[in-house]
Amino acid sequence: MAEKIPYNDEKALKRSVMLVAAFAAFLTPFMGSAINLALPSIGRDFNASAIELGWIVSSFILSSAIFLLPLGRLADIVGRKKIFTYGITLFTISTFLIIFSWSIGSLITLRILQGISSAMIFGTSLAILTSVFGPGERGRAMGINITAVYTGLSGGPVIGGLLTQYFGWRSIFAFLVPIGLISLFLIIRKMKPEWADSKGEKFDWKGSVIYGISLASFMYGFSKLPSPTGWILLASGLVLGILFILFEKRVINPVFDIRLIMNNRVFAFSGIAALIHYSATSATGFFISLYLQYLKGFDAQTAGFIMISQPVLMALLSPLAGRLSDKFNPGIIASSGMGLTSAGLILLCFVNGDTSIVMIIPLLAMMGIGFALFSSPNSNAIMSSVDKKHYGIASGVVGTMRMVGQMLSMGIAMMLIAVFLGNEAIVPATFPGLVAAMRAGFIIFSVLCILGIFASLARNGKLTSPRRPQG
Repeated sequence: MAEKIPYNDEKALKRSVMLVAAFAAFLTPFMGSAINLALPSIGRDFNASAIELGWIVSSFILSSAIFLLPLGRLADIVGRKKIFTYGITLFTISTFLIIFSWSIGSLITLRILQGISSAMIFGTSLAILTSVFGPGERGRAMGINITAVYTGLSGGPVIGGLLTQYFGWRSIFAFLVPIGLISLFLIIRKMKPEWADSKGEKFDWKGSVIYGISLASFMYGFSKLPSPTGWILLASGLVLGILFILFEKRVINPVFDIRLIMNNRVFAFSGIAALIHYSATSATGFFISLYLQYLKGFDAQTAGFIMISQPVLMALLSPLAGRLSDKFNPGIIASSGMGLTSAGLILLCFVNGDTSIVMIIPLLAMMGIGFALFSSPNSNAIMSSVDKKHYGIASGVVGTMRMVGQMLSMGIAMMLIAVFLGNEAIVPATFPGLVAAMRAGFIIFSVLCILGIFASLARNGKLTSPRRPQG
């Protein structure tokens, strides 16, 4: 259970938790967006194919998705601060080791370790914030936290582009090591209490293993489509997923309480909306980065400045969206954001090799506004719909939906690259295939996002304002 703290120290604790959570929230988004700009440079160093470059991104997302839910549940039992601290530690160590990676295989392996550390961080950060900030102020806190995420996304293309161009892609990871060390210092000095509202309950190891194998089989199979191996792995993942649900219904302390979905309309449809939204948007940066550097011929620095238009607006508008979700129906605000994102994706379907950059930047900006209006209100809706003992699970679900959505998005992108380019490097002869893959991707993402609007609206009849959790 959460430790008791004196009333006079409550404001100081809130400031400390907000500072530490925001600082940590900056790390992995910065790295992810910076990596997108560094992909061509990494490809040249290791003579990597387009599919191998895709796995630099996908390996991180897949490992994060597999571990987010189990680690969120484990944090509820052993302590959220403890798992959070382990996550920052592992992230800093794996980031340092990547500086010395000697092959594409070693880089992808270390990215898997980074993904696990990210699961520890994002599987607990929202739960800690929700433990400290009550209804009425929670949306603002999440808005600030998501602003830190989008600040990382904003800084990644610019700083990552500069570092890659002048010091090489390894300098991105060297830049992050001291930030990780500072985060550890802040945790030790500023975050004194511990939160473990499910202390004493057993951890569902069997369910976690079934869940991990199911998700890994499904996501890896999806990335291998349209090959026969891909279909076999995809089907195996679905069968194991059904077995996981049946198993969890019989466990006293499950890694994921199925009743949260079956009996909580807000939780269920908010999670589905998040999954669809991230599935429809996450590979956009991957495609646009390749488009700008290969087809348009921009260097990493210039491409970064072009791509910054989207995350800057996310960072600026997220606190406002969070505050609005404390006062008004979060579902309505999130749905309007998804509608704006859909419009941006539809217009991106018409991009080709001759499209002016003057047209690209407003479309990225439109999607940035839509993302800001969706993300913090949707997270507020999810976290405010569950009781205290489920904060870690709910935080894990938010992160899992994001990571699974990102993996599905990258899976679609890699499948299309396999169809239109094969296992070929991106060279002028394969540029038409890259444009065709990108356009097909944006069409699929547009359809997904439009469907997501209906999922987002489906929860609105049951949610008028964030409710006060019980317990």
